[in-house]
Amino acid sequence: MELKLVDSKSLFLSNFELMKSSSFLDTKLRFGLTGTHKLCSCRGVVLKASRSSASYDAASSVSKDNFILDEFSCQINGKNCSGLYLRDVRVLDASDDEYGGILINPQTLPSNPNIFASVLRESLSHWKMKGKKGVWLKLPVEKCDLVPIAVKEGFQYHHAERGYLMMTYWLPDDPCMLPSNASHQVGVGGFVINDKNEVLVVQEKHSAPALSGLWKIPTGFILESEEIFTGIVREVKEETGIDTEFVEVVAFRHAHNVAFEKSDLFFVCLLRPLSTRIMVDDLEIQAAKWMPLVKFVEQPLIQADSMFKKVIDICIARLGKRYCGLSVHQLVSTFDGKLSSLYFNSVEDSDSNCKTN
Repeated sequence: MELKLVDSKSLFLSNFELMKSSSFLDTKLRFGLTGTHKLCSCRGVVLKASRSSASYDAASSVSKDNFILDEFSCQINGKNCSGLYLRDVRVLDASDDEYGGILINPQTLPSNPNIFASVLRESLSHWKMKGKKGVWLKLPVEKCDLVPIAVKEGFQYHHAERGYLMMTYWLPDDPCMLPSNASHQVGVGGFVINDKNEVLVVQEKHSAPALSGLWKIPTGFILESEEIFTGIVREVKEETGIDTEFVEVVAFRHAHNVAFEKSDLFFVCLLRPLSTRIMVDDLEIQAAKWMPLVKFVEQPLIQADSMFKKVIDICIARLGKRYCGLSVHQLVSTFDGKLSSLYFNSVEDSDSNCKTN
């Protein structure tokens, strides 16, 4: 690339050149731009700057159509001179998000750590000059050697999954406004009772010593992008082999510092059994059975724990139609156009499973 001197009155751009259109200088300078401007030779009448760039391991790893106008100063025959030149900026392949931030494309990241460090540094400078805000950098497992480089440049950990680490960088000088990582895990428990007034219960293979010998309702965690009402049906099926139908959320518990300083939401769901034959999941469950409701409630561990006892009291009240839980209603919001599940109590709804006396 060749760059020529310009003045502030007239600029003409052609093949990455800025030409001076008024008077020319008496000399010509050639600059080798390899990170810094170095004077190499002086002769002729036009000031020139040449730039040598490193080769990249992937042509798609950087965007080449970003340019900035820089100034330079020099001395010619003892006289000070200055001018402007256009230089291209090597920027990581990225897209804008809807909040004025940057999403770096993880598929086109340079695999060479030295190239990544250089281009990342120049990209951050370029994005800050353009007024961008948060930068999101998703590093796949196979490019984990780039993590220390990103940390050195000021990136922070945001969250990690099995296949990647997400890192962030806040460009403005004001306080960071990027959202934190997910703060909650979501658990579910299924209260399944048949027409014989028997409750489906399990004993887990791996449980806290304090819960040893307890017959409890099937429980588990909701998967990513899974609904509460489908997640609990899946969990009951996996642990006991029993097919069920979701009826309502009868209660939920909110607790903090449960696992790795995260909070926990636990939804107790009333389910209607659609089958009776139990098939135990040998990986998680020691035993499972249909247990008379009275014996289930009389267990010392349930009677001694106010939380357990209250949940069972609520479930029994629901069976006696003295209480209504939250049934699921799927609606589309005009804000995002997506289908969502709204849980609410509506005894007047003809489709409601709750009919109080």
